Amino acid sequence: MVLYIAIGIVVLIAIYVLVQYNSFVKLNNRVKEAFSTMDVYLKKRWDLVPNLVEVVKTYMKHESSVLEEIVRLRNTSYDKMSLSDKINTNQQLSSGLSKIMAVAENYPDLKASQNFSDLTHQLSTIEDEIANSRKYYNAVVRNLNIKIEMFPSNIIAKMFNFKSSKMFEANEDERNNVKVEL
Repeated sequence: MVLYIAIGIVVLIAIYVLVQYNSFVKLNNRVKEAFSTMDVYLKKRWDLVPNLVEVVKTYMKHESSVLEEIVRLRNTSYDKMSLSDKINTNQQLSSGLSKIMAVAENYPDLKASQNFSDLTHQLSTIEDEIANSRKYYNAVVRNLNIKIEMFPSNIIAKMFNFKSSKMFEANEDERNNVKVEL
């Protein structure tokens, strides 16, 4: 009788471990899928940036530091970046693009340019898509990270070396209030 109880307990533990492992695999794959979706939009923005910089360059002779920073970021090979590098670089790129948009306010000819208007419209659409996919990505990462940190699933996570994923967070510039001067 004791043998059957011991076997029953071992079987229950094995089933629990199996179920937990499978749920970690599922969450891990959801994180990868969510980042891949967001990565498509980040890549679209990545490819749009050189066109925007070229249009802006002709008007913004005095704002070269902003453009140089964006070009420096853009010169790295996107496809060879790690997930973490993509997140960090895109946060810096977002900051640079917001500076371009703020500086563009000082150049009425630039704002009136059809090329600039088209590119900013495309950028705005892509930014909306990035924001939506970032929300989904962060929700999936949150679920995975909670499961990795909570007891008793954290034991299974450590046994099978599941790691927390990094959230796609707003950078310091995005957290600050926008300064509007009239």
